[in-house]
Amino acid sequence: MSRRWTARLALATGLAALVVLVLFGGLASLLLMVVGWAGLVLTAAGVWWMLTHTGWIRVLAGMLVVIAPLAVLLLYSAAGLLWVVLVSLALWALAVAAGSAALAEDGPGMPEGSAVRVQKPFLIMNPRSGGGKVEKFGLAERARALGAEVVVLDPERPRDVAELARRAVADGADLLGVAGGDGTQALVAAVAVEHDVPFMVISAGTRNHFAMDLGLDRQDPSRCLEALTDAVELRVDLGYIHGGEPGEGNTGTGRVFVNSASFGVYAEVVQSPAYRDDKARTILEMLPALLTHAGGSRLTVHADELVLDGPQAVLVSNNPYQKGDSAGLGRRERLDSGALGVLGVEVSSAAEAAGLLLHGRQGRGLTAATAREVVVDADAPAIPVGVDGEALVLPTPVRCRIASGALRVHVPRHRPGVPRAAAPMDWRRVRRLALTMGRAATGRGAA
Repeated sequence: MSRRWTARLALATGLAALVVLVLFGGLASLLLMVVGWAGLVLTAAGVWWMLTHTGWIRVLAGMLVVIAPLAVLLLYSAAGLLWVVLVSLALWALAVAAGSAALAEDGPGMPEGSAVRVQKPFLIMNPRSGGGKVEKFGLAERARALGAEVVVLDPERPRDVAELARRAVADGADLLGVAGGDGTQALVAAVAVEHDVPFMVISAGTRNHFAMDLGLDRQDPSRCLEALTDAVELRVDLGYIHGGEPGEGNTGTGRVFVNSASFGVYAEVVQSPAYRDDKARTILEMLPALLTHAGGSRLTVHADELVLDGPQAVLVSNNPYQKGDSAGLGRRERLDSGALGVLGVEVSSAAEAAGLLLHGRQGRGLTAATAREVVVDADAPAIPVGVDGEALVLPTPVRCRIASGALRVHVPRHRPGVPRAAAPMDWRRVRRLALTMGRAATGRGAA
């Protein structure tokens, strides 16, 4: 379906949602909308109170989270209008989805360069990653059949993957690759940059964020091995993070991250010794103090000219996440923009929590920006940091920077690719698209 017709579908279904609500709900439709919004606000407020309090206040807040939406549904049902609301919501969801699809645009994509076929590739594979994908897809055997040297890690005997990679380069390896999680990818990618050899990603991890944004096949990681025989080369950015002031014993080079570094609430929680044994209980016990600044470190973030004072959580990513994703945790349109993405969350009240839920990235508590360098300071000599899923403790201030085009990545010539970039919903643009593209196509839209 063309973008024009998709935009028309969005307008039609959006109008139909309003018509169903007004036609079958009558004057009560206005009351239905008010009740629905009130239920959302009360639910969001209840979640905030539940996360920031303990004892009987948490119990009451939990009851509010359950009772508020149930009360809304019961009121709709008692009025005999539950089906009207459900049909209207379904039509509205379809309208928003169609509108976003119509506004989505094909990005220019990362430029591909020719890749010289490697002669001595060296691959490191973690058999535990992704629930055992290395064995399930026979990755080691397939890679060896294509001429690669493969080291399958022994889960019972941890090894320094960076040192393995350095030894391989010293022995003549002309490509380094990893079948494993993003944290392992980052460690070996740093060695590839250090020795200026190409890097190869095999999507055998659990989430495979880096592989996803490279356009690789995450359903069948064996297809990534095609890069050994028919590859193109991408030049992608890398993030670097290091703690403390540069000086003696600290060169400022730091550690590589391919996805993100997180600060604040999440980083504090995963550092707790109790987190591994009882994640849910640990989170509930620690969140009240962390969210209200009664515990943990108070952060100050400098992202180029932007200053965030006291955010509860900060995510610094290797290239920004798509704007259409309200959580900012979906996918990155590019990995070669030369900029870090910065997402900061600062919520101090139930009202702000409700606004963040209702308005997403436009909510008052969420700040999204880009920067070449991000400095995270705190009222503590060291702070916990989550780097590509690994829990670290770094001395303050912690600095993140972007290294443009630092990593040469070999990917298969034929791969699924990155889908069209999602766009924030804008009804004016949807209307303009639906009404003008047809006229322009026939010459009537010309000035």
